[in-house]
Amino acid sequence: MVGRLSWWVSLAGAGMPWPRRVAALVVSTLVLAVHGCVAEQMAERMADVDAEAAMPQRVEVAYVRELEVSAPPPIAPAPAAPKPVRSKRAAAPKPAASAASAAEEPAVDPLVVAAQEADLTAPVMPEPAEFPQPTVPEEEPAPSVPEPAAPAVAEAASAPPFEWPASTRLSYVLTGNYQGEIHGYAQVEWVRIGMRYQVHLDVTVGLPVMPLMTRKMTSDGLLTPEGLYPERYDEYSKVGFRDPRRATIRFEPDRIVMPDGRRRERWPGVQDAASQFVQLTYLFTTQPELLTTGRVIDVPLALPRNVDRWVYDVLESETLYTPFGAVDAMHLKPRRVARKGSDLTAEIWFAPTLAYLPVRIRIRQDESTFIDLIIRRKPELAAR
Repeated sequence: MVGRLSWWVSLAGAGMPWPRRVAALVVSTLVLAVHGCVAEQMAERMADVDAEAAMPQRVEVAYVRELEVSAPPPIAPAPAAPKPVRSKRAAAPKPAASAASAAEEPAVDPLVVAAQEADLTAPVMPEPAEFPQPTVPEEEPAPSVPEPAAPAVAEAASAPPFEWPASTRLSYVLTGNYQGEIHGYAQVEWVRIGMRYQVHLDVTVGLPVMPLMTRKMTSDGLLTPEGLYPERYDEYSKVGFRDPRRATIRFEPDRIVMPDGRRRERWPGVQDAASQFVQLTYLFTTQPELLTTGRVIDVPLALPRNVDRWVYDVLESETLYTPFGAVDAMHLKPRRVARKGSDLTAEIWFAPTLAYLPVRIRIRQDESTFIDLIIRRKPELAAR
């Protein structure tokens, strides 16, 4: 302690002229301030390292081919309820055919019909000689015909089950407005690992080496027959020289743990800000009738501020002009109006000819602050 005090006194310029003493005090204060800033930055970096260590490890994937524009694959209709089988005891006699149906059927000798309707065990009496008739061979009674199987059931039984696509990466060019016109790039990455998944949405505004803003969103969870089942959502945001902000949502079997520790009920089918894009693609792939103008899509969303139901209206198809050609896409628009200080809203355009993937995403904070992502190359696919 004495050594530190003597060091500070020497720095303060004890025994020196007054001007040099003031200069020494200023220099020592600046040195302490610099050390303080460095220590604070080191503490922030350590906190970031700890936060990243707690996140699920990001899976890296090699993309080897591009998805070509093609018509969406046909989806087998849902199995229809089988028709009830009529009991033989309750079977009613076959009604007489109408004139129209009789005209379509081949002609039948009336004597054959009479023989079938009569008691087949009784002998057939010959006709009078003055009215000779041709000999009619005896016919066996027509066997009963079983009820045909419903065609929808047969089709559904032969249709292959839904198979989750291989890992896919979508690259976008970014434009928008944030206190002026902005440019950048973004990508959505869907990664499949067995029956687990990761969805990454990365947005960069400005140059990659000196970005004005970055935001990374990651969803990690399971694949189920109902679609994506999120288990964790992480969000990282950095604007200019401000401190970065992190938010984590944890999904338990019956509860959602919000970033501030609040616990909310977990609704069936709930998604997060990143998984919603892939979940909608899954719904439109398995139920293409949902992507029809005038339909309404209801998606429960867990966002960093709250958990709520988001309603999207399916608008008309639009033609988007991309670097690889024109693409027709269906426009989904949320009914919520973006307001400053509230949750961000996202308008999404899905392309049936590109496996129902989102080819345009417009994320809005308020009327004058938004980013617009438009696909800039064909989707990239992994081997499997």
